Amino acid sequence: MFTSIASTLSLSLLKACIVILLSLVARGLLWLIDMMVVAPMFDPLKKIQGPNGSPLQNHFREVMDPSVSPNTHEKWVKSFGKTFRFHGFGRHDFRLLSVDHCVMSHILNSPIYEKPWQTRTLLTNLFGRGIFAMEGAEHKALRKLIAPAFSTQSIKAMTPIFFQKAEELRDKWESLASSPTLVEDAKFPPLPAPPHSPSPSFAEAVIDVSHWFSRATFDVIGLAGFDYHFHALQCESEEVYLAYRNMFRIADKGPKLRELVQLYFPMIEKIFPNEATRITNESRRVISEAGRQLIQSKRFAILAEKASASEIKEKDILSLLIKSNLSADISGRLSDADLLSQLSTFLFAGSDSTSLTMSWCIHLLSLHPDVQGRLRSELNSMSPCASNSSSVSGYSASTHAEAIDGLPFLDAVVRETLRLCPPVHGTMRVATRDDNIPISSPIVLRNGTIIQPGGTIHIRKGSYVHIPIEALNFSTDIWGEDARIFNPDRCSSLPHPARGPSHPGIANLMTFSFGPHACPGWKFSMLQTKIFLATLIPHFVFEPAAVIQKFNAILTRPYVYDQFEFGTRLPVKIGRVNL
Repeated sequence: MFTSIASTLSLSLLKACIVILLSLVARGLLWLIDMMVVAPMFDPLKKIQGPNGSPLQNHFREVMDPSVSPNTHEKWVKSFGKTFRFHGFGRHDFRLLSVDHCVMSHILNSPIYEKPWQTRTLLTNLFGRGIFAMEGAEHKALRKLIAPAFSTQSIKAMTPIFFQKAEELRDKWESLASSPTLVEDAKFPPLPAPPHSPSPSFAEAVIDVSHWFSRATFDVIGLAGFDYHFHALQCESEEVYLAYRNMFRIADKGPKLRELVQLYFPMIEKIFPNEATRITNESRRVISEAGRQLIQSKRFAILAEKASASEIKEKDILSLLIKSNLSADISGRLSDADLLSQLSTFLFAGSDSTSLTMSWCIHLLSLHPDVQGRLRSELNSMSPCASNSSSVSGYSASTHAEAIDGLPFLDAVVRETLRLCPPVHGTMRVATRDDNIPISSPIVLRNGTIIQPGGTIHIRKGSYVHIPIEALNFSTDIWGEDARIFNPDRCSSLPHPARGPSHPGIANLMTFSFGPHACPGWKFSMLQTKIFLATLIPHFVFEPAAVIQKFNAILTRPYVYDQFEFGTRLPVKIGRVNL
């Protein structure tokens, strides 16, 4: 009897499992049919022109790979106009892309558009709940909280750090240039020949400028951000520095298939952690432990009104954040974990993005010796009272920084570098509700209907919009027919479409983005870059050492042509200038 009951129960349970399984399969099939067949039929972006493709073909490489994206953007704009759609994860996934300033200004300023939750989750997994992973009222409150840390006055107080590390890097390069070897690291294969070599050559050594600038800017943001000494320029062995470096190295590889699947099924990471997960977790443990101690000691000093006697230490970003946090309403205060997340975010964005700008600038100058010579002449023409020698009577770091910041050709070189080599190739937004986007350039729909300037295009909730920073910076309609050529002189007479207010962006560039999510530390980055260049260029001449190309991770990084497997590198020949 009991056997019969058990058998009946087992059969019933099996039937129930089969029903549940079939129900899940049916729901999955319905979801798939809706996503790939039904929903695209009613997507308003379907009406817009754009490249075609097979059912599962995507256009991510064409849009995001810097080796092909400039030609792709130019080709598509000529074929479809300034606003068009392309395929995301297949022909069913319509995405909007535009180089129309009116479209970009609307999307970057409207609260309707946010970073996709997938992007914010990836950033949170790496850096915690930093400002780049926040949206809405939370993001607005945090921007207000951190604003004092990036004010003109605060940045001016950090200039002694900029000079200190720039001079330290100069001394390191002096030592390398005086070395008899021409190869900085023998573990790499011979470099492929550069596109051209100057004659005569003044090169004394070959150095990887991207690696050295990365070490220097890490030291800068450590001192300016935390009042923490990484000593990266001297020796890459400090524990917290290595933790950050290991974590950022994982970020540079970009999300693979496993990481994308883990976004939807986070338990996989906990049950089956891989090497990347273990490295990230260990790095965050080391950073959190050191960060908690640092935050607690600074908070205690501030509350006890015993701020550090050093001017540099009083002005670090962490101290300013803690002071601002303590003065905020209790409900709006950040936890220690959130404070640390902001610093991790600033460290990645502030060190690597700035070091890349410096690296690309030296690379471009090595390819254009005439521009390099003009810049060196401008820097050498600075008045003695604005020299970087602290032995000069009345020397002031802030006065020296102001003099450097006011040099017109240096400013033009830096801006042109940022235009041609933006650290962030592009970004993405998702519509949180249906919207009508205004346009300033006509759009010809697939059925031949023309939407005139002043009209709108409809977009539905959940649609993705790509912000093509590189395409906007390379647009011939904005910058002229020589838009892809390094020409700092264009900054002295910008084409009308590149001027405000018609051109959205900070400093007449989209490189720092635009609107409420624009880079909060752009002034910090610009001034730091100028001070480093002003310290190095009078002492060294730069020549190309290899063919350099770009690849995209979170940031756009350099690599040596045909040596991608050796990672990000930007070797340049250097020689000392006889001052």
